[in-house]
Amino acid sequence: MNKTVGSTDKIVRGIIAVVALVVAGIAGFGSVWGIVLVIVAAVMVVTASSGYCPIYSATGLSTNGEKDQHRHGASAH
Repeated sequence: MNKTVGSTDKIVRGIIAVVALVVAGIAGFGSVWGIVLVIVAAVMVVTASSGYCPIYSATGLSTNGEKDQHRHGASAH
């Protein structure tokens, strides 16, 4: 698994996770919206902590600056 999530992206995902959990608490953790938001928060935490996003990999995107530099360096040779 290549790292596809950069440091700024990790921070944003962390913020989204916290906000999703707060809103889930307001909506009620047992409600449909609460459950959906808890799942969103969990996905954000897992992708931020692992540095890997399967959607980024499937689409060829990356916010990890090191990986982008490696690609540019490899294509320049």
